[in-house]
Amino acid sequence: MGAGHDHGHAHHAPTSGTAAAAYRGRLRIALSITLTVMAVELVGGVLADSLALIADAAHMATDAVGLGMALLAIHFANRPATGNRTFGFARAEILAALANCLLLLGVGGYVLYEAIQRFITPVGTQGGLTVVFGAIGLVANMISLTLLMRGQKESLNVRGAFLEVAADALGSLAVIISATVILLTGWQAADPIASLVIGLMIVPRTVKLLRETLDVLLEAAPKNVDMAEVRAHILALPGVEDVHDLHAWTITSGMPVLSAHVVVGSDTLDSIGHEKMLHDLQGCIGDHFDVEHCTFQLEPGGHAEHEAKLCL
Repeated sequence: MGAGHDHGHAHHAPTSGTAAAAYRGRLRIALSITLTVMAVELVGGVLADSLALIADAAHMATDAVGLGMALLAIHFANRPATGNRTFGFARAEILAALANCLLLLGVGGYVLYEAIQRFITPVGTQGGLTVVFGAIGLVANMISLTLLMRGQKESLNVRGAFLEVAADALGSLAVIISATVILLTGWQAADPIASLVIGLMIVPRTVKLLRETLDVLLEAAPKNVDMAEVRAHILALPGVEDVHDLHAWTITSGMPVLSAHVVVGSDTLDSIGHEKMLHDLQGCIGDHFDVEHCTFQLEPGGHAEHEAKLCL
């Protein structure tokens, strides 16, 4: 904890690295698997004339780009802070997640369009080949999902990659089911229907991730931090008269921050001192909320009005 300014500041430095950094190796393995299966499914889609396989391969292509950007973002996010970039490049992870969302929305729209075109102009799909290539894709996706399962709970960037692979796994399952239907009944419409299913699986998950990503970029309060409760806990401390300019936001996944101006009675500061008051504030937030980096400015009563006049 450090102190400065006439009224005192306290802060915890953010932890080194980002939440996604611990999963760099697993992301690399998932990227290798994704690139391999993408090539296999693309070849299979052409040979079997299966739009569902081609759609899944196209989705895997965006997965590969997304995983690559996630790895690149981790590299930048873990570069040290500088005088001009005081939080380093941590926000790069969120920008990568945003790019992933835009790519997924584009692929989802393309798949839906092509599926509708196949209803208008049907083509013959070879069910046997489609089942084989779909099964290869499903097994590979399940391996990647296992690798990313834990990391998706800690990082938006890893969660974006996890959701992409999860959608691919469901897409591969849809491919297998549609190909089986074609084999058993000869009903060719099963292939574009499976493509529609894949497209509809991509879009809603992407919209949800996009909403969370935009919340970070717009500096909304972290999901697990109730600002009303934070205010109530601060005001409940002995000697605290008011709190203003209370803000909480997220730099990147696993790095929430909070700042506040806390009005403290002069008698309290005289009796316990600035350092004890700052310790109490840090303990209050640390015990009840998952915020590692906090900055408090202690003020005597009436100081907020004084600051307001200075800003005029």
